[in-house]
Amino acid sequence: MREFDVTVPAPAELGLALIGVPEGSDVQLQLRLEAVVEGVLATGTADVELSGQCSRCLEEIDGEDSFEFQELFFYPGREVEEDERLIVDETVDVEEPLRSAVALELPFTPLCREDCLGLCPDCGFQLNDDPSHNHGDKVDPRWEALAGLADEIEEKH
Repeated sequence: MREFDVTVPAPAELGLALIGVPEGSDVQLQLRLEAVVEGVLATGTADVELSGQCSRCLEEIDGEDSFEFQELFFYPGREVEEDERLIVDETVDVEEPLRSAVALELPFTPLCREDCLGLCPDCGFQLNDDPSHNHGDKVDPRWEALAGLADEIEEKH
């Protein structure tokens, strides 16, 4: 068994559409490589910086998170399934297991806060700044002419 504590730059596109790890930012890896019968078992934790946008209000989100992953790398010469990995030139590449762990654990719709109100659907106003924001009663434009007609009928009676 061998343990490693290394810092590497983040690969491109590590994350989801609205939130992820900025390319080139530091990824702190704590790895443990263990020899097993089939190959090498890599177990790791990655501490990363996150950057993205709130899915409701589009405000910037910055933070840190930690992701755990584990992958079995098989010795060369063994037939493997499509999703299994081989040891190549006596090395293991943990990028794909890290990508999978990040993609599975990041929220698909990240929020700046749990009670985020988002944007006004009419004007795009940030509702978190003023939750009582409104545009008054709206009348469907197709019925506006009839609203005037109703007023005329009331005046006659």
